[in-house]
Amino acid sequence: MAKIYGREYTKRELMKRVGDISQLAGARLCTLESGKAKGVTAVDVKTGGGLNFTVLPDRGMDIAWAEYKGISFGYISKTGVVAPALSELNGLEFLRSFYAGLLTTCGLTYMGAPCVDEGKPLGLHGKASNLPADDLCVSNEWVGDEFVMSIKGRMREAAVFGENITLSREITAKLGENKLLISDAIENCGYTAQPLMLLYHCNFGYPLLDGTTELILPRGTEVKASNAVALKGINECKVFGEPKHGYDEQVFYYNPLPKDDGKVTAALFNKALGTNGLSVSLTFNKNQLPYFIEWKQIGEGDYVVGLEPATWYTEGRSEARKRGELTFIEPGEIKNIELEVNVSEGLLMDI
Repeated sequence: MAKIYGREYTKRELMKRVGDISQLAGARLCTLESGKAKGVTAVDVKTGGGLNFTVLPDRGMDIAWAEYKGISFGYISKTGVVAPALSELNGLEFLRSFYAGLLTTCGLTYMGAPCVDEGKPLGLHGKASNLPADDLCVSNEWVGDEFVMSIKGRMREAAVFGENITLSREITAKLGENKLLISDAIENCGYTAQPLMLLYHCNFGYPLLDGTTELILPRGTEVKASNAVALKGINECKVFGEPKHGYDEQVFYYNPLPKDDGKVTAALFNKALGTNGLSVSLTFNKNQLPYFIEWKQIGEGDYVVGLEPATWYTEGRSEARKRGELTFIEPGEIKNIELEVNVSEGLLMDI
């Protein structure tokens, strides 16, 4: 059954009330046509339950804008959306095309701080978010009495004499629901083992992020500061004030306790939005993404918090190798990862 506007309908019951389902919901393919984003393919998704978001197949099938009933909750940086052909990936140049959005995927063979690993210079956060998708498929279809919107595509990080890794992604949402599911399959299509590093850089901004916002994590979650700067702010790591001039970013590492199925839910809750407040949560499987990171940056114009399930810390591939903690994907191996984003009025009580 499709539930919309407080009522449940079969397909036939609902279609008596509209001429075409796009009146209520759907995924629509379009192209951005100006500035640094000119030519970037986009897919606008409207669920009919209040959740709207935009997928960018040309930027790793990541998610740019996101809103709920007109309330924006994804962060867009001062760079705006940048076409992948204009990206610069050496050192910290990633930041010149880091529009952030609701999701920026970092990886596939490296992510985190710039470094030199086994003689190879690696830039900030890898190539994944600048890889255009092949085999793009946008579908709007009824599955029984559920209307499902789906965007599929495949990105490849490859080099002659080097790695050959693909990321097949499907993003799905259903009519009337206020959540989306990201389903990834990472495959080593080559014939030698390759490093695998992934970080799901989920970015939240105003008005969800404000002085009345709190980070909600499972009871018993441990936290540690990434460095001396973060250590100074560790007692305020879950709360956020007004934008601060000259704020120096702080990064915190959490060890949340999973449920029996391995899943962890973390949420940002702003008690001042709407009647009962507004929550946006991430749910992921700790067996797939064992690390959870908070990037707190509440500076002027750079007012954002990143919640980041990951395969390792953000300290760079060379450091992971040095510690003996670098993970690999074997030839022919496929790793599956799921991440759910859920919007709720009021505080989610089952975290």
